[in-house]
Amino acid sequence: MKIVVLDGHTLNPGDLNWDMLKTFGDVTVFDRTAYKDVDIIKNIGDAEIIFTNKTPINKSVLQSATALKYIGVLATGYNVVDIETAKLNGVTVTNVPDYSSQSVAQFTMALILELCHHIGHHNLSVQQGDWVKSKDFSFWNYPLIELAGKTLGLIGFGKIGKATAKLAEAFGMKILVFNRTKYSEFENENLRFTTLDDVLQNSDFISLHCPLTSETKGIINADSIKKMKDTAFLINTSRGPLVNELDLANALNNNKISGAAIDVISAEPMQAENPLLGAKNCIITPHIAWAPKEARQRLMDTTIENLNAFLKGNPQNVVN
Repeated sequence: MKIVVLDGHTLNPGDLNWDMLKTFGDVTVFDRTAYKDVDIIKNIGDAEIIFTNKTPINKSVLQSATALKYIGVLATGYNVVDIETAKLNGVTVTNVPDYSSQSVAQFTMALILELCHHIGHHNLSVQQGDWVKSKDFSFWNYPLIELAGKTLGLIGFGKIGKATAKLAEAFGMKILVFNRTKYSEFENENLRFTTLDDVLQNSDFISLHCPLTSETKGIINADSIKKMKDTAFLINTSRGPLVNELDLANALNNNKISGAAIDVISAEPMQAENPLLGAKNCIITPHIAWAPKEARQRLMDTTIENLNAFLKGNPQNVVN
């Protein structure tokens, strides 16, 4: 059995291993595959099983890969695969849900704390000698914010949203949730479900945790930003296209909101002309919320379980 990993470097830059995958057949691991049909088709070759993280598997690729029987997506989101064509061609597609919920929730709170304290900036200031030159025992270059009593608005309440809410409650925050489904069992004196407008208008921090769909694409735009407090902060660890980046950059540069912390961008790797580069009070990290080793190991383990289940005739985590 021929198995190909099209873009293995992100999942495993060297601190994990592919040994368990090799027990199923002849494995070829490409660190990266260029996002061109001809390169993708070449690397797939006559493999029956492939794994992809972000390498796109479109209709043309699927029609060329005639030996293909199984696609394992090394992520939760599977929009990189034309799942309808895969289904028509008898190709099973699986994903890996819930491997990074705790990691992303932790990173979300880290971004919120950075917006509150600007720890990186103040460390740099000290390292550059500003404290040595200071006439006072203490100084700060940004307003410092205490989270207790502040309101966190969550747009989306899947497993990551739920995990984030739990952490925010531990900081003494109030939580407003906008979600397609309301879960009454989660409501208490600190958390309630409400409308999108209520979340936008009354939250001190707004964090995105919803999937990217036709309804949610650009959910943060000039109109929704107008409803937010001037003192509000936006956090996005979900999907870049949830945000109209030009509208957000304009809002930041014109002090319509106080700041943003973004881990995902509409086009990744980030393009040099992205309007958020250089925007005021905007923290940008390179899509790393999911990436602690513990989370990547869970991803690897579930990937092996998915393949094993497929080969035994009882596929799990099937998305098509």
